This record gives sequence, structure tokens and C-alpha cells, in this order.
Amino acid sequence: MLLSVGEVARRCGITVRTLHHYDAIGLLKPAVRSAAGYRGYDRANLERLHRIQALRRSGMSLADIGTLLSGAEVPLAEVIERQIAQLDAEIDVATRLRQRLLALRANLVAGQSPDLAAWLDTLELMGMYEKYFSQEELQQLPFHNDPAVTAEWSALVGKVRGAMEGGAPPADPDAQQLAQQWVRMLERDTRGMPAFFARLDQINRDDPAVREATGITEDMRIFMKQAIAESRLALYSKYLQPHELAFMRAHYIELMDAWPALVAGIQREMDAGTPPDGVAMRALAMQWSEHFRGFAGDDPATHARVRMAHAQEPALNSGLVSRELMEYVQRAVAALKH
Repeated sequence: MLLSVGEVARRCGITVRTLHHYDAIGLLKPAVRSAAGYRGYDRANLERLHRIQALRRSGMSLADIGTLLSGAEVPLAEVIERQIAQLDAEIDVATRLRQRLLALRANLVAGQSPDLAAWLDTLELMGMYEKYFSQEELQQLPFHNDPAVTAEWSALVGKVRGAMEGGAPPADPDAQQLAQQWVRMLERDTRGMPAFFARLDQINRDDPAVREATGITEDMRIFMKQAIAESRLALYSKYLQPHELAFMRAHYIELMDAWPALVAGIQREMDAGTPPDGVAMRALAMQWSEHFRGFAGDDPATHARVRMAHAQEPALNSGLVSRELMEYVQRAVAALKH
């Protein structure tokens, strides 16, 4: 039995234009194309479309999906398992929000005005915090619960603001020292958990309310990112040739925002027991390789010098990337070559 392109689009909730695009780029070729140009899709096409749509919703680009599906066949059961896990997380959030709303409605029906704490709890659940952390996770974050940690961050933010107002460039030794302290405190206060680190990084980039509350403005975030990059480039300079360092300097900063989420994704797969050559890890390993080449170039000799720098300079190694995680991702990258 064959389905027309219009019927596939209607029943799968996508547009005919999307299916035409998938066909044009070779991602999903119809089983049959008539002399008049009509497309016919069979069961195998629908199975492949399921893989494409599931991977697309996980954040992969069409180019990466094409590369992944061109290799060994991705087990459909593994793809569906990832979808189920994502839906479970969404259901958990919706369930907790529903419970809060039911409690508020009960109070209102009884003629009782919910107290301030009840309204704030619900608004938090609907807003900023729920986008990034569960209530259980929030209890694990020192800066959310420990006034001393909050005060320490306020002091550091004040020092950084003073350096910026004093005109210190990111390459200034004092600015680099502040940057190193910034990274150490972030790693400490996210308990060395990449997922927490990535979400904190995202919330500070995306949420104006958080920036206002913490004093970490977008200008300050950019300044600290540049200072962190300068402190690391100074260490790399001991091992790289001038042209290699120039290439790294030109590309290092543009990739910095991508690393936390990538490391968090790899940690999640490792914790879940995903094999290094599993479908999800293959996608993440491709991203890791692309990011590494993005700042180190394509020369294997440069790669060797970068690895030597990491072996000799502990400050280059993020506390979020454990030895176990590094070995895991190296096995995943090696699996891409087979």
C-alpha cells in the first residue's frame, strides 16, 4: 500500500513542502515516483520519517540526521525509547503544575484567597525556574539555599564590575584571575554536574530577570567569556605554533557557549548506560568532533599539541569533564570511523 505525499503530510502533521524538501536533499526519498512526478510512500518510508522527526525534535540538524542515517541503521526501538523519556519529563512538569493549579482553584472556590507563598510557588513553577530546574534540583544548588554562597557571588560580581568600569581589557592578568575564580565557583556551585552548569549558563543568557537579580549583565557575561578565553589561550600558547594559535584565537570564543550543553548531553547518555556507538551518542560524538575541529583545525599534529597542553595544564581541563566522560566520548568518536 502506498500513500500520497498529501496523505503522509496530513496524517503525520507535517507539510507537503517539508516532504518535498526532505526528498530534494536526499533525506527521505519516496518509494515510488510516477512518470507524472507523483510520489508514493510505503511502510519503510514512514519508519524512516519517524526516525527523522524524532531526531529533529531532539535538536539535531537535518545535515547531522542525514549523516547519522547514512551509516549503520539506527535501531528504531532506541529512537522511540528516547522519545518516551522526553515525554515522561514533560508529563512530570505538567503534572506538578496541574497539582499547584488544582490547589489554587480549590482555595478560590472555597472563597479563600491563596496566600502570597502559594501564588509565588505557582508562578515560579510556570516561569523561570521550571524551565531549567526541578524543585528537587533547586534544593541541591548552593547558591539557591546558602546565603554565604550568594554573598560570595555578589562580591565577585562587584569585583568584575569594578574591573570593567576601570577599563581593564579581558587579557589583563587581574581580569584573567577573576575569570578563573568565576569558573571554579561555577563548577563548585553546580556540584560538578554538567546539566546544572549548562542550564545556569542558558538561564543567564536568556532570562533578563535573572540578570537583573544577580547583577550579571550581558556585557559582564561577554567580558567574562572573553577573559576565560584569554586565560586559556595563554596556556595553549606554550604548545602551539603561531599560526595554530592565531586560528584558535579567531574561533575559540564563538564555540564556548556550545560546550556546556554538549557535555551535559554526553553525561546524560553515559549515566543512562548508552553504548558509545548508540544512536544518541553517535550524534553527540559528531558534534564533539565538529566543535573540536572548529577551534583546533583539521591538522592531526595540531590536535596532538592541543592534547599535550591539556595533559600538562590542569587549568585547561574543566571540572565538568571527568576522566570517565572523556574516555567515553573518545570511544564514541572512534566508533564514528568504523
